[in-house]
Amino acid sequence: MAGLCEMAVGRSVGTSLGRLVLRSVMAAGLAVLAIAGASATAFAAAGRVTIESGGSARTALLVQHRRLKQARRPVVVVLRGGRDKASHQRRIFGLEDMARGSGPILVYPDPQGHWAESPGPEMNRDTGFVRDLIGKLVSDGLADRRKVFLIGISSGGALALRLACENSALFAGVAVVISSMPADLGATCAPSRPLPFLIIAGTADTQVPFTGGKANLPDNKSEFLAVDATLGIFGKAAGCGEGRTSMAFPDRNPRDGSRAYLDKLTGCKVPVALVRIEGGGHSIPGHWNPGDPESGPAARNNDIESAKLIWDFFREAQE
Repeated sequence: MAGLCEMAVGRSVGTSLGRLVLRSVMAAGLAVLAIAGASATAFAAAGRVTIESGGSARTALLVQHRRLKQARRPVVVVLRGGRDKASHQRRIFGLEDMARGSGPILVYPDPQGHWAESPGPEMNRDTGFVRDLIGKLVSDGLADRRKVFLIGISSGGALALRLACENSALFAGVAVVISSMPADLGATCAPSRPLPFLIIAGTADTQVPFTGGKANLPDNKSEFLAVDATLGIFGKAAGCGEGRTSMAFPDRNPRDGSRAYLDKLTGCKVPVALVRIEGGGHSIPGHWNPGDPESGPAARNNDIESAKLIWDFFREAQE
């Protein structure tokens, strides 16, 4: 297959089911991880791709869990916090465990040090890079243009929200974790169509304040809107009413000092919801990041698994 990636299947004589062969695709720079003795649909492929965007070479990690010679698939783009490496984010977020059986392409774009935090040439290069990367996957026949989903985590959430505001037609759904909308974007954000939207945020987050204010992230110190104000912008685009319904998730760990609630806006054309972590800090619910000073027992919620919740939200939004 021409494009970003390729698989070679080696056949042996006798009754062997065949084995997957590691093959380097020089044009794209993607190495395919082969699993000996596995069927052609069971292997995982992972590797880096490099594209030209904004006058420079930009890279991303791609992960796939099904054989490559098949129809176009959904794509999930994950914008991590600028200080995290893609391999680290994959490990602590856990999206691949949720998505393995459904066969999407998972994409982890690399920032150039960190994502730009304010409007300008650097911000335009970052948003352009994500759009170019998606365009490459589509043009190479890998991605289903109608099923491109976007996840933003921490400072990556700010960039995800800029993309959702300015390019809503590009995405089938957006989720943001422990982040909110940059204040400078709030006055102009007007998604061009109803967009399924989910935000997961802790009320005791000191790095991206739940009620709005200056961020205290290592790579972003800008002003952010309150989480409810961010939710309202996407609720307006989705034609939601004034009300909302709330449901408490089972309290799986009463000792973690927090509790998770699902707040869904009502009357919406597409789902718009908030997972509110009362007492939650700046940590991904369900996963502990030992490098995060707020990931102690009092700040890390265990009522939900964020990756599973987001993946289920994306799937249900398309039904």
